[in-house]
Amino acid sequence: MLEELSIRNYALIDNLTLPFERGLTILTGETGAGKSIVVGALSFLLGAKTDIEVIRTGAEEAQVQAVLSPEYHEALDWLASRGMELENGQVFVRRSIKATGRGAVYIQNVPVSRTDLEEFMGLLFDLHGQHAHESLLKKESHRRYLDRFARLEEEVADYNAIFLVLVEKRKALEASVSSGRDRELRLEMLRFALEEIDKAALKSGESRDLETEAARLGDYEKLAELAGTTAEALSEGEASTLSLGRRARTALEGAAAIDASLESLRKRMEDLYYEAEDISGELRFYREGLRSDPGRLEEVEERLALIQRLRKKYAQGNSTVTVEDAILAYREGVAVELEALSGAEENREHLAAEIATLERDLGSQALSLSSKRAAGAVSLGQEISGIIAVLGMPKARFSVQSVPRRRENGGGLVCGPWGADEVEFLISANPGEPLKDLSRIASGGELSRVMLAIKTVLSASGAGSAETLIFDEIDTGIGGEVALSVGEYLARIAGGDQGRQIFCVTHLASIAVRADHHLKVEKRVCAVGGGPGPGGIRTGGERTLTSVSALSGEGRRQEIARMLAGDAVGTAALAHAGELLVKYGSGS
Repeated sequence: MLEELSIRNYALIDNLTLPFERGLTILTGETGAGKSIVVGALSFLLGAKTDIEVIRTGAEEAQVQAVLSPEYHEALDWLASRGMELENGQVFVRRSIKATGRGAVYIQNVPVSRTDLEEFMGLLFDLHGQHAHESLLKKESHRRYLDRFARLEEEVADYNAIFLVLVEKRKALEASVSSGRDRELRLEMLRFALEEIDKAALKSGESRDLETEAARLGDYEKLAELAGTTAEALSEGEASTLSLGRRARTALEGAAAIDASLESLRKRMEDLYYEAEDISGELRFYREGLRSDPGRLEEVEERLALIQRLRKKYAQGNSTVTVEDAILAYREGVAVELEALSGAEENREHLAAEIATLERDLGSQALSLSSKRAAGAVSLGQEISGIIAVLGMPKARFSVQSVPRRRENGGGLVCGPWGADEVEFLISANPGEPLKDLSRIASGGELSRVMLAIKTVLSASGAGSAETLIFDEIDTGIGGEVALSVGEYLARIAGGDQGRQIFCVTHLASIAVRADHHLKVEKRVCAVGGGPGPGGIRTGGERTLTSVSALSGEGRRQEIARMLAGDAVGTAALAHAGELLVKYGSGS
């Protein structure tokens, strides 16, 4: 659920923060007030492609951020798979774009790609209208929704598990039956790599230690000179640190004996003196321990050269771990492949038998899924058709087609990861027109109403996905009883304990009165900048801004009256608005 949305410097919005609740939220306002800007900001946050034109004039960056409280398990799994956790049950999402064209996206303060953002937010939001972000336009979504409607998700998951095992078994068999010459050549290469790496006896972090030792051995004379110079400066001669420190220490002891407030300084001076004495001693010990050892230097350099050769051969491109760990990780992969290839002959017959069994099981499950999907498709299509007829499309035909793929000449099923069926939602919006895929519906209003019908059915069956639905242009070309039906269905999806969070932009009062929460979008002109100019005339200009305010009570009644008659204060319009709110209203 979307708990809060913050928009800054986006189009005509300067700085806006809106809290939200579950239920039906309606956005209304005069034409051109900026309702589409709010939807656009939401679309931007959902991962839509954009450009610098969305940045408010005069600003350097546009930013939209949200506070979410996801409940849908797929969204939680998505976060967990990337090491992200909820913070007090919430997720924080932020996206920005700068005037330079550079953008940034963060989920839980972790930078992610726009594609990741689109994938994650797609699990939580469906935005319907103007052909943007309609997950139901993707054929793969059709299969998922049919499976949810028909209560086949667990059976499909079981099928997919078998399919994945079968794929791995087939890969193993294919590797085992590759040509003997190629297999022997590969075995020889793997054995050589394994022997070469094992012979090196690498230790994690070894090259770093060797590089440090090589630097010490190579600059032996300079190190000895610098260590000796430092030790002498600390302890030798009247001007040395220890000599001067001894005098300062004695003097401060005398002063502290007179003034006790200097005792802390005396202790610090004493610590300083002993610290310098320790450093001097350790430096002398270090210098005495230095040895010129050309033989050892040569050994170290040869060892480093060996490690670098192995890195170039076996660990190129892996910069996330130490050189040695990357080489050893490659070695583990070599060992696994070597074992698989070495035992390929013995495993071939066993693999073939396993594959045959898995194929029979998979085919049997695919047939079962096809039968259940076919039945579910008929039922789902009928329910959706009934709703879109009420929503102002009485002549439309809606069909859910689930057709099993078969081999040529009527052969067996062609099984994929989720079964053998091609599932697609088709519609004919007008009599005489053939069934077409949903993406070819020309009207944004028609498309939104179809999506509303689908969501109503899925929500009623508990098969819906996204927690928050956004409808734009849903009232295009409708009115009267159809508009009342649209409002009823919106309220139905949003109602009850299991209701979804719905956002709807509308121009119709008969839909707006159904709101649990009513927001009014307005455009205003503000004076900006300037000051007294020549002759006392003020300079500066004006700026147009979009604002959003929550309506309740009389303010809401006036807005409904404006939508009914273009008059927010007329007695008749206000009376009609009040009647609608009493009859249909569910919010404040």
